[in-house]
Amino acid sequence: MTNQLPEKMNIALLNEPYDIEIKEVDVPEIGPEDVLVKVMAVGVCGSDVHYYAHGSVGEFVVKEPLILGHECSGQVVAVGSEVTDFREGDRVAIEPGVPCGRCEHCREGKYNLCPDVVFLATPPVDGAFCQYLSHPADFLYHIPDELTYEQATLNEPFSVGIQACKRAQVKAGSTVVIMGMGPVGLMTVLAAKSFGATRIIVSDLEEKRLEEAKELGATHTINIKNDDVLERIEEITGGKGVDYAIETAGNPTALKNSISALKNGGTLAIVGLTQQDEVGFNAPWIANHELNIVGVFRYENTYEMGIDLLSNTTSDLDTMFTDFYDLEDTKEAMERTRTNKSGSIKVMVYPNGRPE
Repeated sequence: MTNQLPEKMNIALLNEPYDIEIKEVDVPEIGPEDVLVKVMAVGVCGSDVHYYAHGSVGEFVVKEPLILGHECSGQVVAVGSEVTDFREGDRVAIEPGVPCGRCEHCREGKYNLCPDVVFLATPPVDGAFCQYLSHPADFLYHIPDELTYEQATLNEPFSVGIQACKRAQVKAGSTVVIMGMGPVGLMTVLAAKSFGATRIIVSDLEEKRLEEAKELGATHTINIKNDDVLERIEEITGGKGVDYAIETAGNPTALKNSISALKNGGTLAIVGLTQQDEVGFNAPWIANHELNIVGVFRYENTYEMGIDLLSNTTSDLDTMFTDFYDLEDTKEAMERTRTNKSGSIKVMVYPNGRPE
């Protein structure tokens, strides 16, 4: 660690639901294969808000004080003795999940299914609402000059969208419906466009999010407050149905509508997590129409592709960013995300101040 680095740093620590404390701690040490990153931008994710408000996300429960935040990017300030791909001053995107590298899933390349994965801001692993972060070099990626730190943080939710399109095997020239236009749903629009889908239908309650979806490549929008989703999809597809449905809202009704929207032989990719564990499906309908259903859990081997696609997109990524906070205002950032779904899309936190 170089002499110029401070010994102390600030973190935003979740002590219990709705209680975030700004605390001073030691700057982390790095191992021979690690890199110390000065965290420049962190996007607030829906899972962060769940931990903040409820103390859990599914089976993951906050039992001890936790640093949240996993959509992050920053600048390299120190490297371990065995690191050769990075040097001080490099701009990097941080893939938040680090698998064991030894289990059968890792050996098959499906490291997102590793039972021992260490994932930022997933209890008991601390996340990125801190000024400095030690992370293995193998899960850092260079940011090209075309991408800002903020845009690079989008690669995390974008990777979920890419994984969904990979799992569904989205083909060029296809029709896709994406239900739910939160940040993951919005980035899935961009992913579907990148995979060559020519007709991208989206649905949501909020007009602002539907407008953002059009900016990212959606061809048809459905406001479910005003229109019946299935009727509109039938109109748009001429009664044929869609090739692929991707459900990102975590809503049981949206899940059922996704299946009903599929054409014969179509594929549903389930991304969103419903509050209840069990959701009823019409099994004979699924069998008779030879529908395919795939689950999507995080992502694997998507970060390099994501950075390349984000760097070359013609869409205006900056319209995603609606709210901006310093580290000491992390609680306000959480509240903004939690309570302003009609106005906020992606809320950003800057642990070391907002870059000029």
